[in-house]
Amino acid sequence: MSTAVVIVKSTEHQQDLIIDRPAFGVSLQGRIRVPGDKSISHRALMLGAIAQGETYIQGLLLGEDPRSTASCFRALGAEISELNTESVRVRGIGLGNLQEPSDVLNAGNSGTTLRLMLGILASHKGRFFTVTGDSSLRSRPMSRVVKPLQQMGAQIWGRQSGSLAPLAIQGQQLQAIHYKSPIASAQVKSCILLAGLIAEGETTVTEPALSRDHSERMLQAFGAKISVDPETNSVTVSGSAQLHGQNVIVPGDISSAAFWLVAGAVVPGSELCIENVGVNPTRTGILEALAMMGADITLENQRVVAGEPVADLRVKYSQLNSCEIGGDIIPRLIDEIPILAVAAVFAKGTTVIKDAAELRVKESDRIAVMANQLNRLGAKVTELPDGLEITGGTSLIGTEVHSCTDHRIAMSLAIAALNSSGTTTIHGAEAAAISYPDFTTTLQQVCGETN
Repeated sequence: MSTAVVIVKSTEHQQDLIIDRPAFGVSLQGRIRVPGDKSISHRALMLGAIAQGETYIQGLLLGEDPRSTASCFRALGAEISELNTESVRVRGIGLGNLQEPSDVLNAGNSGTTLRLMLGILASHKGRFFTVTGDSSLRSRPMSRVVKPLQQMGAQIWGRQSGSLAPLAIQGQQLQAIHYKSPIASAQVKSCILLAGLIAEGETTVTEPALSRDHSERMLQAFGAKISVDPETNSVTVSGSAQLHGQNVIVPGDISSAAFWLVAGAVVPGSELCIENVGVNPTRTGILEALAMMGADITLENQRVVAGEPVADLRVKYSQLNSCEIGGDIIPRLIDEIPILAVAAVFAKGTTVIKDAAELRVKESDRIAVMANQLNRLGAKVTELPDGLEITGGTSLIGTEVHSCTDHRIAMSLAIAALNSSGTTTIHGAEAAAISYPDFTTTLQQVCGETN
C-alpha cells in the first residue's frame, strides 16, 4: 500500500484539505492520541469558575469552543490561566458571585457554552447579561433551555420569543422544578441542573432516554448534592450548594476518536491504536454501533481516571455490514452520526439511521449536508426526515466537497476521501479546529507522511 498525499491549502477566506489517494490505495498505521474531551473541558472550566478556590485542569481541549467558554467566564470575573494541555489554573469566585460584564458575552460557535451558561447566569439575581454567538449559533434553537428556565422564574428575552440568540438575561432568584424533558439532551439537562445549584429546593430533570452524564459526575466531584435514578432517567440537584475547586484530568474525546475508529475499520490493511480515550457508558454508542456492523475493535488498558472510565482502542480493518441505528442509542452517539454515515458507505447492504432529527439543528443540518456531500463523491445516500438511508458498496470518486463550516462534516469527509479514488478537495476544512485543531497533522501521521 502507498501513502496518501495530504495537503493543506490556505487562502484568505478558508482552508482547503486536499487528499490524493494513490491508485493502489492506502493503509493507516500507528498509535495516536486525540484531543481532550470537549464536553468535559467545557464543564471543568465552568465549574472551576463558579467554585470556591482553585481548580487545575490537565488535558484540556485546545479547540475554539473551550476557548469561547474560557473567554466568557474571564469576562464574568473568574481567573483562568492561558489554556494549555499540561495544567490550566482556574481561580473561582463562588456560586452566585459572577460579575456583570461590561460587554456582550460571545460563545462563538459553541452551543454547549451558550446553553449551559444560560443556566448559570439566570440564577444571578439582580445582574444583567447579554449573550450571542456566530451566525451558525444564532440560528440554533435556544427555546429548549429558555422555556424550562422561565418555568424556574428566569427572565430571558431574545429573537423569536427568546428562541434565538442574541439573548438578554436578568438574573433572578430561581425556584426548583421537576422538568420532564421532551428530548434526551445533555445540554438541556446540564443547563437546568446548573440553574438548580442556587435555586430554592430540589431541581429534577427526567429524560426520555439516558444522555451523557459528565455534568452529574463532575458536579458531584465538586461537592454538589446529586442523586440519580437510572430507572426513570432522572437526576436531582439540591439548591444552596457549595462547590470547591478540584483537580480534573480530561480523557481523550471519543467523538474525535470515532474518526480514526471508522478510518481503521474501512481502509483495507489498516490497524490503529487510539490511546487514553474516555469510554463513559453514556458516550459509547459509537462502539456499539460499529460492533453491530462487524468492526474489529478491542478495548485495552481499561482504567478509571478522575472518575471517568478510560481505555486504549485498537481497531483493525474488517468488512462491515449494514445495520439499523435508532432508538435509545441515538443520544449516546448523536455527534458521531456523520462519521457513522461514512462507515455505512463502505458496508455491505443498506444501513438506516433514524430517530436523529436533532442533527438538523447542529452546527449545520447534518442530515442534509452529509447526504449531499457523500452523494457528490458517488455514494448512494437518501435523506430521511430524521436520519439517513445509505446503500453501501458504491465506489467513491474524488471531487470537490464542502464542510459547510461544520467541524464534524469536515473530518468525516476527509475519512471518506481515504477510500475515494483520485483527488478529493474539502473546502472549509478549517472548521475542524472547533474540536480537533491537530486533525490534519494526525491524518498525515497515520497515512505515513512526515511533513
